[in-house]
Amino acid sequence: MNRYVINSLASRDLNDIADYFAENSLAAGERFFRDFNRRCQQLVAFPSSGKSYAFIRPDLRGLSLEGYVIFYRILDDGIEILRVVSGRRNFPSLFEESN
Repeated sequence: MNRYVINSLASRDLNDIADYFAENSLAAGERFFRDFNRRCQQLVAFPSSGKSYAFIRPDLRGLSLEGYVIFYRILDDGIEILRVVSGRRNFPSLFEESN
């Protein structure tokens, strides 16, 4: 495994997060995205290190990052980032349409 891909929903989530940090703290935003990239690289190396969310979707895993959860699934050659959302969200409802 050697790569991660970010799907369109996760990309939209990341754009929303970037907008939030642009209005509130650029330094915090830079730190968040640096840490996000680091976590994704960690997941590529150790894909099973995230928590299983199989009760929502069989292949769903997640890893916390500064109050957010990076939801992903394991691929043959890496991982796919599915969503990046606040840890306060109702997680099952995020994936109802994608089941």
